[in-house]
Amino acid sequence: MISAYPGAAVRAAEKPLLDAGLGPALMQRAAYGLYAACAREVLARRGSLYGAHVTVLAGSGNNGGDALYAGARLAGRGAGITAVLTSEAPHPEALAAFRSRGGRTIQLSRAVAECARLCAESDLVIDGILGTGGKGGLRGPAAELARAFTGRISGRTSGIDRRPLVIACDLPSGVDADTGQADGEHFTADLTVTFGAVKTGLMAGPGAVAAGRIECIDIGLGSLPGPALYRLESADLAQLLPVPRKTDQKYSRGVLGIAAGSATYPGAAVLATGAALATGVGMVRYLGPESVCRLINASHPEAVCATGTVSLVHVQAWLAGPGAGADEDQRRRALEAMASGLPAVIDADAISHVEPGLGPQVILTPHAGELTALLGRLGETATREQIEADPLRYARRAAELTGATVLLKGWATITAAPTGETYSQAEATPWLAAAGSGDTLSGILGSLLATDRSNRDTASPAPGHYAELAAAATSIHGRAGTLTAQSGPVEPSMLPAAIRTVIGELKKGVVIDSV
Repeated sequence: MISAYPGAAVRAAEKPLLDAGLGPALMQRAAYGLYAACAREVLARRGSLYGAHVTVLAGSGNNGGDALYAGARLAGRGAGITAVLTSEAPHPEALAAFRSRGGRTIQLSRAVAECARLCAESDLVIDGILGTGGKGGLRGPAAELARAFTGRISGRTSGIDRRPLVIACDLPSGVDADTGQADGEHFTADLTVTFGAVKTGLMAGPGAVAAGRIECIDIGLGSLPGPALYRLESADLAQLLPVPRKTDQKYSRGVLGIAAGSATYPGAAVLATGAALATGVGMVRYLGPESVCRLINASHPEAVCATGTVSLVHVQAWLAGPGAGADEDQRRRALEAMASGLPAVIDADAISHVEPGLGPQVILTPHAGELTALLGRLGETATREQIEADPLRYARRAAELTGATVLLKGWATITAAPTGETYSQAEATPWLAAAGSGDTLSGILGSLLATDRSNRDTASPAPGHYAELAAAATSIHGRAGTLTAQSGPVEPSMLPAAIRTVIGELKKGVVIDSV
C-alpha cells in the first residue's frame, strides 16, 4: 500500500535533520535518486546518455538544487546539459557543481521564447522550478514558459518529432503538494521523482494527472504522522478479493441484490449484473421491470430475477440506481436498500434520493456533476469545476455530511470514509470514459460487498473498511479497462472478461484454503 502525506508533514520530518546540519546529505541522496531515474528513462528511450539533450528548469532553493546536481551527474555521462534559471538566486553550491561539469545556463527572465524552444527540442526536461512550498500555480516568466512549452509540444506525434520526456523533481511545478490543485499554469510530467514520502497532491485531482508515474526516493526521513491518503497495490487487492472455501455454497459465497435499470435504460442492469458475476459473487438477485428481467436472463441465465420488493429478498448487499431513471418502483427500492442496514452501493439516479444519517456501509458513487447536486441538496455550494479541482476536499465533505462512504469518480478516483480514511486509485484508461462504465464499476463493488466476509464475521468492521473495498473495486475496474484497451477502444460490455483475467492474475499464488 502506498501512503501519501501533505507537504507540510514532510517538511516537518525534514526539519530535525536540517537543524542537525544534514541538509547537504539529504540533497545529495535526493539528487542521486533523481539522476538515476533520469538516466534509466533516457536509456530506455534512446539507448544512450551520450549526446542526449537535457534541459534543467532550476528554481531557487533545494528543489532547484536537486535538479542542478542531477543535471551535473548526467553531464558526467556525456549528456549535453543546459539549465534554465527561473530565479535570480539559484542554489549556489549546486550551480557551481553544474557549471564545473560543463553545463551552460540561461536566465529565463531574459529569454522565455528561447527557453521554450530549448525545452521542446530536448530529449529530457527536468522540472525543478517549485517544491512542496509552492502555492497558487506558476507566475511571471515561469508561467509564460509553461504555456509556451505546452503550445510547442501539443499535437506532436511519435517518431523524429516526438515530444520530450518530462521528469518532475519532487512534484510538478504549479501543483499544490497538499491538495493536487493546479491553479493557473503548471507543468505536466511523464514521471515524478518525489523524495522522502509521496505527497498527497500527487495522487489527487489535477496533480494526479500532472504527476504521471510516481517514484519515491528514500532519503532517510524521520517519523511521519498518519498518512492523509492511501493507494492500494496488487498485494492489497489480492487480500481483499473473494476466494471460495471448500465448504461454501452459493448463499455463503455472497448474494447481491441489484435494483437497477428501467424500461428506458435496461442496459445498465445488464452491465452491472455481468460485472458482479465476473467479480465472483455467489448469486445475483435482480429486482426490476419484467422487460429488464428478460433481457438480463438472456445474457445471464444464472441471475435470479423478480419484480418484488427489497424487504422480501435475502441478500448480503445491495446495488441500486444505475439506469433507474424516473422508474418509481426502482426509486422505492433504492430508499429501502439504503434503510436496510446492509452494505449498499448507491449509484447514478439513486444518488438524488440520498439524505443525511447513512452509515459507512452505504457507498455513494457520484461523478463531479452528481456530487454538485447532492451537496446542493445538503446546503453546500460547489460547482463541478470546483469539485474537479479539489476532489479530496469535496469527497471528504460529502462523507461527513451524509455519514456514508463516498467514491468520487475521476482520473484519480477518490474514496472517503466518514471517519476520514481516504483512498486514491488511478489505474484507469481514458477509454473508460464511456456510457455504461460506471454501471460496471458499481457491479464490481456490489460483488465485493456481498462477498465480504468481515461484514459477516465481525460485529463492526474496522473504520475505513468500506472505503478500502470501494478503492479495490476502482482498481479492478481501472485495470480491466486498461487491459481491454490494449486491443482498441473499450466497450463496457467487454469488461467482464477482463475483470476475470485481472482477478485471476491477482490471485495467482494465493492458497485457496488460507482464506
